[in-house]
Amino acid sequence: MNKDITLVECPRDAMQGWEKPIPTQEKINYLNTLLKVGFDVLDFGSFVSAKAIPQLADTKDVIPHLDLTNTNTKLLAIIANTRGAKEAVQYNEITYLGFPFSISETFQLRNTNKTIAQSLIEVQEIQDLCTNNNKELVIYISMGFGNPYNDEYNADIAINWVRNLEKLGIKTIAMSDTVGVAKPETIQYIFNKLMPEFKNIKIGAHFHSEINTWEEKINTAYQNGCLRFDSAMKGIGGCPMAEDELVGNIATENIIYWCDKNNIPLNINRAAFAEAYNMASSIFATQH
Repeated sequence: MNKDITLVECPRDAMQGWEKPIPTQEKINYLNTLLKVGFDVLDFGSFVSAKAIPQLADTKDVIPHLDLTNTNTKLLAIIANTRGAKEAVQYNEITYLGFPFSISETFQLRNTNKTIAQSLIEVQEIQDLCTNNNKELVIYISMGFGNPYNDEYNADIAINWVRNLEKLGIKTIAMSDTVGVAKPETIQYIFNKLMPEFKNIKIGAHFHSEINTWEEKINTAYQNGCLRFDSAMKGIGGCPMAEDELVGNIATENIIYWCDKNNIPLNINRAAFAEAYNMASSIFATQH
């Protein structure tokens, strides 16, 4: 176990559901510190409805103040429709656009107010926008390991959606455990099938997890070929639909601990990481 992995830090996922408003300048300071750490990708903001996600309504105000001069970290912004993509592609600072594509019909309607079929049309539109504006589209297959709505699911359905998205030219896909239901056997089956078949696609994992199951998820995915992992400082965030405060993001500090324990090399600035962790402790102080 010594292959390099791609680390995607997700402060956007942490901030989007935080009830207490985070001042714009505080976000800028935090993101600039995260940019010093050496993450491969920073999922930093979103171009979605301000009414739906008021916490990130200032993404456009944040971008001009991000210091990208001494970092190799690439910026990723989440979009939920073609309108948001048209806004996001105007920013040279952004490398990746991330689109949540749910394979649960119920959740796709809740999340983007569109059916799966309608969303697939938007994926093609957004992919064309990215191609024409020197961006790369990252698709998050949400509810990729199951859903709580009794929508039809099995691992082969998830795998078949990767095949469909490959036909549209998608080069990066993150299998997303939106409500923290992934079991090791499902993770093993999915990645063991995906990695040999899709050698030209970067396939990652965006796990949400209870605090006592994160390691088995990361370990199983890695052992079955996954080398790209999303996480957030202190495990803040996750999906509001989970309705379980124990189901959050995988904590970045846990991933780093796991990498160190398994002798997986990480090219990160530990001092900057410690500084960012302390800032996260302040920003995400208990809200109640």
